[in-house]
Amino acid sequence: MSYETLMFMHLFTVLPAFILGTISLILKKGTSIHRAIGKIYMVLMLFTALVSLFMPAAVGPTFLDHFGWIHLFSVLTLYTVPTAYTAIRKGNVKAHKRKMILLYFGALIIAGAFTLMPGRYLHNVLFG
Repeated sequence: MSYETLMFMHLFTVLPAFILGTISLILKKGTSIHRAIGKIYMVLMLFTALVSLFMPAAVGPTFLDHFGWIHLFSVLTLYTVPTAYTAIRKGNVKAHKRKMILLYFGALIIAGAFTLMPGRYLHNVLFG
């Protein structure tokens, strides 16, 4: 599969995840709407993290000639989503909240900022 195809698959899931994550942070917690948005958000984040693992790092040092520092955000996501889900299922609201905030800011805001850095594919697409 081409890098461009993977990139568009990644964008197709990460952009709605960003919107839903933002809405979820704003809405009252524990409501049926919050839970529904949260489940969709978690699925989107898992899918986007999996897709990103197939995208080779284009900037900086790599491991196994494929993985870069940015892939650590994918690992963070693949760990955080199930543990946040487990926490809320067990009634541990504090752990769930902490993990979901970490996920939003780490995997969406910080990783998203890195994707706009010069030399990255998305930077070239958006800013030529």
